This record gives sequence, structure tokens and C-alpha cells, in this order.
Amino acid sequence: MVSTHDSPVEVQGKSVRGSDFVQSLERGLAVILCFGPDRPELTLAEVAKNTGLTRAAARRFLLTLVELGYVRNEGRFFSLRPRVLELGYAYLSGLSLAEVAQPQVEDFVASIHESSSISVLDGDDIVYVVRVPTKRIMTISISVGTRFPAYCTSMGRVLLANLPDGEIDRYLARAHFEPRTQRTVFHPKELRTILSRVRDSGYALIDQEMEDGLRSVAVPIRDTSGHVIAAMNVSVNSHRVSVRELREELLPQLREAANQIQLDFHGRHLRDSARVRG
Repeated sequence: MVSTHDSPVEVQGKSVRGSDFVQSLERGLAVILCFGPDRPELTLAEVAKNTGLTRAAARRFLLTLVELGYVRNEGRFFSLRPRVLELGYAYLSGLSLAEVAQPQVEDFVASIHESSSISVLDGDDIVYVVRVPTKRIMTISISVGTRFPAYCTSMGRVLLANLPDGEIDRYLARAHFEPRTQRTVFHPKELRTILSRVRDSGYALIDQEMEDGLRSVAVPIRDTSGHVIAAMNVSVNSHRVSVRELREELLPQLREAANQIQLDFHGRHLRDSARVRG
């Protein structure tokens, strides 16, 4: 039986309240989310430690996920199976922006010979919805669905900068910040100043704050109402492309590509709305 409760629950340090909150669902999702690129295989003890569950509870959730086809069990180790992709497929397949943007981003990457992506904001993270790489320039492999903290990425700063002031203040008060490199800006007051500049300038440029050797610049993509719904970036190797080249040569081309995607997305949105009205 699935239980609900009125009191706070704590999983991975996050407190949640509400009489309709389903604790067992939260715990099951926590088990899935404790796996990642740096933790593809985990033992029962590691899952229990990473989720804050008892070993007995972690075992029940893992074996349930194994039976449902979401988790593989080989000896002492557990790992995710491809079926977990179904959990996000409905959202990604319904995101018409990704469908519109994919061929445009492919053409853009072919013309500049650098990697480009589009992401959306999900909580305190960005989630990649389009990714077209050229060469591997990061130690971490990136694909659709990859998540990164918003504060230290160019796309994240574009998306954060365009939130209402109150939401930005709440984000800066709650989010966990840490230096990913020696260049990372992670103090809330400094980030608030940077986000203000990003909002005014219409772009964000990151110079080796996410990872050493990586530079990127990002611009917003807006819906028909003018609200920022996504961000598009160009990522380059710092040894090949200077900050000046990134800003003066690639940024104008990125803006043009994002604008074209935006126009195409608006056109599709208007056509879909017309069909609904008809």
C-alpha cells in the first residue's frame, strides 16, 4: 500500500510537507536519481547511503525497480536499464521546441564547427533538450537529459537572469553553491550582480567556471509572449577560442541562430493554436 502523511519527510536533506505527499514515490524516485554518470553501478549499501534510506527500504525499492524493468541487478551491483528513459520521454517528445530546434542546431554546428546545445530550467538545474557536439571538449559526456547546476553554466545564467526578481532572490537563498574550478563565481551576492548584467546584455559568457578548458556563451529563446523558455549556447575549447573571439565572432552567429529557432517555434505554435481553434 502506498502511504501519505501530514508531517515533513526528509530524503537527501530535502524537507517536504503536505497531506497529499506520497512518501514512497519520493523514495522510489530518490533511488533512481542516486545513479548518474559518475555512479553508474551502486551496491545496496551505497544506494542506502546516497538516499538516506535504511538498507531494508533501499532493498525493497531496488528489487521492485528490478521487477519493473528499470534497474538491473548483477551480483552485488545495481544499475539503471534503458527503460528509465521512458520516464522522461513523454516530456521531451512533447516539447515541440526541441523538435523545431534540432535540425537548426545541426545546421548551426556544421557552419561554425563548434558544439551547441539548448536547455531549459528545471528547479535549480538546467536540463539539456537539444545537444549537437562536434568534438569532445568536456570530461563529462553530455546528452539530452543531462543536468548541470544553473549558477555555473552560461545557459543557466541566462535562464536565471530572466526570472522575476523574487524568484531569483529565493533561488540565491536556497541553492547550494560550490566552486567547480578556481574561476567559479559561487557567492550569492556576486551571482546576483552577474545575473543583472546578463539580463541587461541579453547573453551570458562563462570562462572556465564549469570546467577547466571550457568556455561558452548563451542567449535566450522566447515564446510568443516574450517569456524566456530556453537558452541556447556555443561551447568551445579555451585553448582554441579566446574570450574575444567567442564574444565578437560566435555570439552574433549564435544570436542569429537562436532568433531563427525562435521564429520557427513561434510559427509552429501559431499554427497549432489555429488548428485547435478550428
